Amino acid sequence: MTTTTSNLLFVSSSLFNGQSKSREVAGEFIAGWRRTHAGGQVIERPLTPENIPHLSSETLAALGKAADVRTRDETKAVAFADSLIAEVEAADTLVIAAPMYNFTIPTTLKAWIDHIARAGRTFRYTAQGPEGLLKNKKVVVVVSRGGFYTTGPAPAASMNHQEPYLRTVLGFLGLTDVSFIEVEGQAIGPDVAGKGVEAARAAASMLAGLPRAA
Repeated sequence: MTTTTSNLLFVSSSLFNGQSKSREVAGEFIAGWRRTHAGGQVIERPLTPENIPHLSSETLAALGKAADVRTRDETKAVAFADSLIAEVEAADTLVIAAPMYNFTIPTTLKAWIDHIARAGRTFRYTAQGPEGLLKNKKVVVVVSRGGFYTTGPAPAASMNHQEPYLRTVLGFLGLTDVSFIEVEGQAIGPDVAGKGVEAARAAASMLAGLPRAA
């Protein structure tokens, strides 16, 4: 059991709250993480259309201004983005629950990424190319899907713009230790959906270091 203080940031983005399968499976991993990290802290950042605004031209302009010349609204917008970045910087482990909507991620999760991807803070450009600055963190991404995009009957891999994008943007920010847990077949029928959730819960538990009984 880990005895040093650790921090886990849980970012959820489903529209279905308590009925979310990505959230359920992420919770399985977090429960295991708590058991193996005595004294660890979990911070949750639920993303909704009400609490995560899309990046605006005003916010982009504010980020380019010196703090002492920003308006009140600009200062507030920058402080909000700063708080999101600070949560990621403080975390040793990042758990992202990301359902597939129209073959990609929810717009709220994209907005969160847009707020934390900042040149000079979470990545920088060098003579050798871009360098991600959010290093030495473990990332677990739980992706839920109505159909089959990785395994099972007729996987629609070419239509999966969810996992490839997340791997790319997380890697760009320096988050390269990324594990994906897939919850697939959720729109096929109750039996298939149930088996998909159970398999994903078992994978989450094992990834947390707590194998589940058969």
